[in-house]
Amino acid sequence: MDYQQILENIYQTIQPYSKQGKQADYIPELAKVYPDQFGMSLHTIYGETASIEQADTRFSIQSISKVFTLAMCLSIKGDDLWSRVGKEPSGTAFNSLVQLEVEKGVPRNPFINAGALVMADILLSNLKNPEADYLNFVRAVSANETIDYNVNVANSERENGFLNAAIVNLLKYHGTIENNIEDVLHFYFLMCSIEMSCRELSLAFLAFANHRRKFDYAGITLTSSQVKRINAIMQTCGFYDEAGEFAYLVGLPGKSGVGGGIVAIHPLQYSVAVWSPRLNSKGNSVMGIKALELLTTETKASIF
Repeated sequence: MDYQQILENIYQTIQPYSKQGKQADYIPELAKVYPDQFGMSLHTIYGETASIEQADTRFSIQSISKVFTLAMCLSIKGDDLWSRVGKEPSGTAFNSLVQLEVEKGVPRNPFINAGALVMADILLSNLKNPEADYLNFVRAVSANETIDYNVNVANSERENGFLNAAIVNLLKYHGTIENNIEDVLHFYFLMCSIEMSCRELSLAFLAFANHRRKFDYAGITLTSSQVKRINAIMQTCGFYDEAGEFAYLVGLPGKSGVGGGIVAIHPLQYSVAVWSPRLNSKGNSVMGIKALELLTTETKASIF
């Protein structure tokens, strides 16, 4: 299949959507990002690659980082992880306090902010050098030692992260958080600040697309069954309260971030990353979703 031509055709087709939405301006550093950018990159498990436009421009991956966090926590805790966080779709906004209060401090899934804060707490409790160990894992799965945190973005989020501070305080009240609140928030914002390009993200997510290959990166090991379960959670929970719409339109497991990135996988076929900073009201990239919808339409292949 000529993926390069398919991506080029997709880019031309989605131009009418290029001015829809806006970047995540509630995080001041992300508000500075020039919104009219677009990149897309695809890697197959057979070694084929295709990339277009700003596929090598790095951006803050934000909540896409939660897939890496989940992989680490599942490797460390196994099924015991699910006593601290659920695996059901939330149906509410990613930063909602209401559901967390009703369900007595147990986050609905690992990809909403509350769930990711719990996973940050788990890593703080179980890693010798959490910041270095997390970054080393992301670098290993991406095969790129130059990937790094963006401290300016992390600080910008902390200075304006009042709602996340409220969430972590509620978690602490219910006994779901073990560590110091400020330490958890600092680590969480740092993880979200990691910068990667579409090409790097697509390559990294091949590890989740090809569950028949051994998953062992920087000491983080997962079974084939665990990788498939991460994919299942991406399918049902990867797009906040728009997960059903994404499954309907695209039909692939994936994860989005408010930096404008989306990664999706076709199990045992390919991984694909797309980036466009303009977001819809749910916090997902407008052009990114449209591009992935057209990808599965043009290739006539999804998981359904």
